[in-house]
Amino acid sequence: MIRLSEPTALHRIDRRIQGQFAEHLGRCVYEGLWVGADSPIPHRNGIRTDVVQALRHIKVPVVRWPGGCFADEYHWLKGVGEDRQPMVNSHWGGVVESNEFGTHEYFELLQQLDAEAYINGNVGSGAVAEMQDWIEYMTLDSTTPMAELRKRHGREQPWKVEFFGVGNESWGCGGNMLPLHYANQYRQFQTYVRNYSGNRISKIACGANADDYEWTDVLMARAGEHMDGLSLHYYTIPTGEWSTKGSATDFDDHGWHETIRQTLRMEELITRHSAIMDKHDPAKRVGMIVDEWGTWYDVEPGTNPGFLYQQNTMRDAVVAALNLNIFHRHADRVRMANIAQMVNVLQAMLLTDGPRLVKTPTYHVFDLYSDHQDAQFIPVAAGALGAHADATVSRKDDAYTISVTNWSLERLFTAEFELGGKVTEVLRAQLLHSDRPTAHNTFDAPETVALGDLPVQVDGRRVRFDLLPHSIATVRLGQPA
Repeated sequence: MIRLSEPTALHRIDRRIQGQFAEHLGRCVYEGLWVGADSPIPHRNGIRTDVVQALRHIKVPVVRWPGGCFADEYHWLKGVGEDRQPMVNSHWGGVVESNEFGTHEYFELLQQLDAEAYINGNVGSGAVAEMQDWIEYMTLDSTTPMAELRKRHGREQPWKVEFFGVGNESWGCGGNMLPLHYANQYRQFQTYVRNYSGNRISKIACGANADDYEWTDVLMARAGEHMDGLSLHYYTIPTGEWSTKGSATDFDDHGWHETIRQTLRMEELITRHSAIMDKHDPAKRVGMIVDEWGTWYDVEPGTNPGFLYQQNTMRDAVVAALNLNIFHRHADRVRMANIAQMVNVLQAMLLTDGPRLVKTPTYHVFDLYSDHQDAQFIPVAAGALGAHADATVSRKDDAYTISVTNWSLERLFTAEFELGGKVTEVLRAQLLHSDRPTAHNTFDAPETVALGDLPVQVDGRRVRFDLLPHSIATVRLGQPA
């Protein structure tokens, strides 16, 4: 029995931890989000209606764009106005990028999703003046050349930009920089990410790749006072090797357990990077932004290797739940996370094939966890759930939300909680499970992995429910304060 106690000072689970990432990569933007004004696929102003409806259901809070590696070769002026200028997408398949989807289309997407903007600027191949002009174009209400250009392109009022990333993976595809060099670059570039017309931009610095703790130390020491957030990238690869990642759907018990082991490294990474950040920023003013995370496997057979299209099984659902639990535990420092990526790329929420769409098991996890957004975190004692289960518990709107993950392949797990007061109503009780850990949804069988009802036993303050092997459950319980 796990007794839930509420300490006097709880941290809040920022809704942006369920943020998304949409890069110009493969079929994420083109076909996944954008079909254009002349498409027979139902759309609103060129953006797929079915995709927007699905993403609104899971309450997408923020979308990171245009990359990723693509951001540091993206020149925004080529993607505005009537005369778009194509470019080569050198990182992702060498295909021609039409720039048909640009700044205006991105903000149209955000408006339809009711989501916030997180834009990544070009430091690797761009210039300070280019970044400065983009900020003015998007956010300045004036008669300057950039504001007037925006108006000529059909947008009279400026947009709101909540977050702006100054470069991406500057240690790698964004310029192969050393930490001190990037810290100096960041200090210079961020100076020109100015706040105009009442807009307040949170500036995000490029952070470390996985366990590069030196990068975090140098950035916090040399540039911490100039940033609002510092990013962290970590991908779950079953083998731990980029060269042989393994199949998304063809794996054995060893592949399952290795994937879980690799994804649980996220706890150590956040703990150690947070300790470095605490040394320089004990007040926790600077947020940790985990703006690329998720599983990364070999691409599906027969698909373009540069498009990073992979299927999504119950294994991915468990990975998603475990990572969200970790982020929630550290939400005093982790203020945003952006899973890679939203549609058709890596650990996607949705897969599309022409007019067809399927929701992945990972999508259903984000649905199960949506009630934790902006809720107060309730700690569960370490080890209280045993060796093969993990949980997030939160409180909001006179209700507890309990999400539990059982990652055992064989064992049933019985979850038992005692709340601080009597349960008045079961508001939600759902389970995500399939008979096979390799189970996944296809266009011919889109409901193979789907949410089902979960039997729950309630006795006064106590609640009890069973989780089948490799499953995730959410129970929401009404309990007025």
